[in-house]
Amino acid sequence: MKLLAIYLGAAFAEIAGCYLFWAWLRLGRPAILAVPGLFLLALFAALLTLVPASAAGRVFAAYGGVYIVASLVWMIGIERVPPDRWDLIGTSLCLLGAGLILLGHRA
Repeated sequence: MKLLAIYLGAAFAEIAGCYLFWAWLRLGRPAILAVPGLFLLALFAALLTLVPASAAGRVFAAYGGVYIVASLVWMIGIERVPPDRWDLIGTSLCLLGAGLILLGHRA
């Protein structure tokens, strides 16, 4: 449960931080949005260091699946864009892969 909370917190921080830069650079919003964006991106990186794993690459790879799901949730909830079947199929495949990376048996 703690692992899921860390990954979800990291996903929110990364997506929100990136979105603030998107809003500034692509939507013409004020440049001051970069300040909380930088804070959220630093929080994202710090949260991933809390995941217990023997290799950072494994943590990042498994997080990729969580990030994809969180990105679609953001797209639906914040941007009001519904996912299509390819979004859902691709997300399912990524989650399967992330689960194997994180939970797979290792000798």
